[in-house]
Amino acid sequence: MRYPIDCENTFNKTFIFWLTRFIRNKITSLSNRQVSSKERLAEIIKQLVLGFDNITELKLLIKEVRNIGINSIHVYYVPLEKLFMFLDSYGAASMKEIDEELLSDFLASETSNLSDATKKNYRIALTTFFSYIDKQNEENNGNAYRYGIELKNWGGLGGKGGQKLPSYMHKEEVLKFIEAIDDYPFSQKIAHRNRLIIKIILYTGIRVSEALNITMKDFVRDEDSYIIQVRGKGNKPRIVMIKEHIIEENLFNWLETRAFNDKLLVYNQKGNVLTQAYISRLVEQILLSVNIRKEKNGAHMLRHTFATLLYQKNKDLILVQESLGHADINTSRIYTHFDKDRLKKTTDIF
Repeated sequence: MRYPIDCENTFNKTFIFWLTRFIRNKITSLSNRQVSSKERLAEIIKQLVLGFDNITELKLLIKEVRNIGINSIHVYYVPLEKLFMFLDSYGAASMKEIDEELLSDFLASETSNLSDATKKNYRIALTTFFSYIDKQNEENNGNAYRYGIELKNWGGLGGKGGQKLPSYMHKEEVLKFIEAIDDYPFSQKIAHRNRLIIKIILYTGIRVSEALNITMKDFVRDEDSYIIQVRGKGNKPRIVMIKEHIIEENLFNWLETRAFNDKLLVYNQKGNVLTQAYISRLVEQILLSVNIRKEKNGAHMLRHTFATLLYQKNKDLILVQESLGHADINTSRIYTHFDKDRLKKTTDIF
């Protein structure tokens, strides 16, 4: 039997529902040659079928599963329990809020001090879990919700060197990119829209998904700046700011020429939300037009650029965390690797 992706009345209960079903599936597929009590294993499977109300009860059962001989179950359970805690810390409201970017944030903060072998186990647990849900869920319209989680580009699996540092532009490259935004030959109908959304992402560091869902009421002028309210992971609101002169021309012309009276700030020619893939293609085209080539040329690289330059200028990790909307400050800690002033101190030790 298949179930809707959000099948319980709260996110926590829904996640535990799917985790319980997944654990039951793994127990029945893992080797049971070492099981000391097949009768007790049968009882455990019945308990999993009935389900659990909280993670503590499930955790105790997992310990018993290991004790009777299926020791490898912890390879799957431990990463998923930690993911549950991570998601609970910022108040996720729906299973549909989980995506590759969120899981990469989780892995970056949770596995930073772990061995490469353990990092791979975490990736296996996550990809296997969401692949299971892909196959077992069904919405009321008969369609299934698809995560398609692969985590192929997660930096923590970058070989023996460990976690890769995120791609970003240096100050000189940023200046070239900013000029190229205004010079790039977009179609006249959408030129101001495209320049507006790219500048907002670059100058505020918000996620592409957050930028595409900005509404007109979220966009408020305040003296020489605009205050923008965005909703991040877990539907958590936060405030970012951008100077008026940076977007004034593009904003005015876009609002004057757009065809729909829509609540969204930007949208496509049919009035629908723009896709993240579309924005990433725009960013890549602009980068290539001025011969800037990075390992990752997509729009998310602009977020890394903002965060890197913000930390280099202020040395304030809390400011980086709050600006980017990270639930855990350890996720923001990656940007301390770009602190050249601190690194210069290592050149003077002799």
